[in-house]
Amino acid sequence: MRAVAFLLPALAAASPVGQVIGSDGWADAPDPKDIQIIGATFSGNGCPQGSVSTNISPDKTVITFGFDKFQTYIGPGISPTEKSKNCQLHLSLKYPGGFQFSVLESTYHGYAQLDQGVTGNFYSTYYFSQDAQATTTTQTSITGGGIWADGQVYTKADKIPTASYIFSPCGANGILNINNRIALTSSVPTASGLITDDDATVAFTQQINIAWRSCKN
Repeated sequence: MRAVAFLLPALAAASPVGQVIGSDGWADAPDPKDIQIIGATFSGNGCPQGSVSTNISPDKTVITFGFDKFQTYIGPGISPTEKSKNCQLHLSLKYPGGFQFSVLESTYHGYAQLDQGVTGNFYSTYYFSQDAQATTTTQTSITGGGIWADGQVYTKADKIPTASYIFSPCGANGILNINNRIALTSSVPTASGLITDDDATVAFTQQINIAWRSCKN
């Protein structure tokens, strides 16, 4: 496994205390570090059983996944089934009652080696199990050739637009799902390429730039 990190979301503000809009304007909201990971599972052909390691920090605010099989390939002699893989992370979360939160930003890193004519697309879809119809999806594309022909570490930086915020369910528990999918396409029959996602760290201690809102009675 390569030591390549995925942080959800990125450190983006100086104060660890969030804010929420109340009837009287801005008011203090819970500290983002109050979100705790109480369990995690995974599913998908990019992370079959036995190929993923997980580690939750003692304070339950950071979880690290290590992937052995989240790798996509395309090129002569390679099975078409290898050009697209997905891995869905399921995080059981505990957070302060009376509030909902939404992810605003996230950053991913990985490795790509793509010949001219090969394109890689990395999609991430976020949703809470309690409201699976409400989703938001981000996409990053890498066009092969140039520096990518020799292989490079890449960064996928997501910034969720305001209109696409999804909020956790009211209460004190929720399941956040993050469905990551990598897909390769090629316009040159002889071209080859690969994209991997080797390590994922979900760190709610760094979840400074989130949006809170009060639950409605």
